[in-house]
Amino acid sequence: MISCKHEQWNHWRRQLADRVTRPGELAGLLPGFQVTPEMEAAADACPMAITPYYLSLAREPWECDPIIRMAVPSAAELDLHQGRGVDFTGEEKESPLPGLIHRYRDRVLLLVARHCPVLCRFCMRRRIFGKGAGFDDERLAAWAEYIGKDTGIREVILSGGDPLVLGNDRLGAVLEAICAIPHVEMVRIGTRVPVTLPMRVDDELCRLLERFHPLWLVTHFNHPREVTAEAAAAVERLTRAGIPVDNQSVLLRGINDDAETMERLLRRLGRIRVHPLYLHQCDPVAGIEHFRTPLAAGPALIDELRPRLGGTLLPRLMVDLPHGGGKVPLHGRRQLRDLQGRSVRNYPGDPE
Repeated sequence: MISCKHEQWNHWRRQLADRVTRPGELAGLLPGFQVTPEMEAAADACPMAITPYYLSLAREPWECDPIIRMAVPSAAELDLHQGRGVDFTGEEKESPLPGLIHRYRDRVLLLVARHCPVLCRFCMRRRIFGKGAGFDDERLAAWAEYIGKDTGIREVILSGGDPLVLGNDRLGAVLEAICAIPHVEMVRIGTRVPVTLPMRVDDELCRLLERFHPLWLVTHFNHPREVTAEAAAAVERLTRAGIPVDNQSVLLRGINDDAETMERLLRRLGRIRVHPLYLHQCDPVAGIEHFRTPLAAGPALIDELRPRLGGTLLPRLMVDLPHGGGKVPLHGRRQLRDLQGRSVRNYPGDPE
């Protein structure tokens, strides 16, 4: 555990500047941590970044700690023969413009950033880590023109990377351009900042965001260890500004795939007024197969949680279909058999 919290610990830009970016640095921060050549090779293949705050949540024994496993490269990532390539969900073929994904009729997703405070090792978009900037003024103008011409687009989702790594000026420019389009009814921001960099959610940011209602924030807690006092304070600032906060977790093998851990997570989220919206099956992306659970594990886990929790705390189990088919809820064993047989459709006319 990191205990040397310097005087600028609560400055979010300093946290970003002090991120750990190579496995070798961990040996001087975590007593007894063993760095291997395979870890370094995995960091060469896919960049590494961990904020000091997030690393401070880790506990010994390091090799089985959920924080370490989610954030530190491992030898298992080098097995690229497992999985189904780097873009399993088919985002690139659904991109009419660079950085804009238009899969569903009524919404588009904008990749406004190409990096995050912590680069999660299980990320389905690890292919874009550190590759170029999220947008410039020309790209933003092209996005706004595309959205403005399609009156069927009612919602815009800001994603990446993490949109909240942008400074307030750049984030405000995106929000102003999008919210000026008359038929856009709401904006959703997908961010893991309340989990990995909660000091970013300060009063200035909240004053910016509350100018653009209706705006929703979807965050990403995966383990009860992540629900800290700092994270709770960040969520409190958001909800005080009138911004609803939902959560989408990823089902991760050996990290949160047992009922006891997941119940603790969901109850802690409820206590800080974060609604557990989704539990995602981990996508079969090359390099992250070691995080994936069997398809049957998700329905079994939800069945075990259902008698323990009220409906408010029970997330919907979601599975991404390949080749741009989109997300579908997985309710029970019959649908599981359909999914394994590739007969599930998102909605009529869409690909399987």
